[in-house]
Amino acid sequence: MSDRLNNQLAVVVRSDHKSSGIDFLTPDTFGQQIAYMSRPKGEVIQAHIHEPILRTLNGTQEVLYIRKGRIRVDFYESDRTYVSSMILEAGDLMLLNTGGHGFEVLEDIDMIEIKQGPFAEGRDKTRFVPEPHEILYSEEAHR
Repeated sequence: MSDRLNNQLAVVVRSDHKSSGIDFLTPDTFGQQIAYMSRPKGEVIQAHIHEPILRTLNGTQEVLYIRKGRIRVDFYESDRTYVSSMILEAGDLMLLNTGGHGFEVLEDIDMIEIKQGPFAEGRDKTRFVPEPHEILYSEEAHR
């Protein structure tokens, strides 16, 4: 899913996603990375330390992990133009990369949000009322 500037709006990892080994699901251009890992019992992942590396980030990326319930996500381009919607369910994970988004809770939900911090109250986001639109689903986005 991308906006007119060819920026990928989001990456969704469905609860039933499977691949072997280590599968990086985000491009190197993202400020946050998602990797799916499948490792056999008994494999040892060597102890390690992440070195302090100065990284420059522009904007805020969010990762949402749906623990329980269902939520509709509406995606918008950076100019606030509606793109499409999808439904996330328990076990799904989504990285919001660019553009805008809104949500409607369809069933009581428990979710975890991960993003760069600290939250900059009053400067971190711009809320907007979207233009009326028909909610669109793509086959890929709506299982």
